[in-house]
Amino acid sequence: MAYLEITLQVDPTHRVAATGVYEKYKQPFLDTVPGALSKELLVRDEDVQVLHGFRTAADAQAYLASELFTRDVVGGLSPLLKAAPDVRVYDTV
Repeated sequence: MAYLEITLQVDPTHRVAATGVYEKYKQPFLDTVPGALSKELLVRDEDVQVLHGFRTAADAQAYLASELFTRDVVGGLSPLLKAAPDVRVYDTV
């Protein structure tokens, strides 16, 4: 199993809109992305994180290059971000 963690710096006034992007693309992610197993939104005062579960790290990397991610998710979130996202892929041992 592998995880894709994306940490987003979102102003509190834009968090509802960012949550809307998450909700809009959660099911399409789970239904159409090869190897996708889970997707969770983690919220704290400092930032927002989206934690994606995949069968393999290669599946996570492929998602980062997909149209769903590059066009839809990034396109929806870009106007809401205060800084570039921190993107990390983890493999379980």
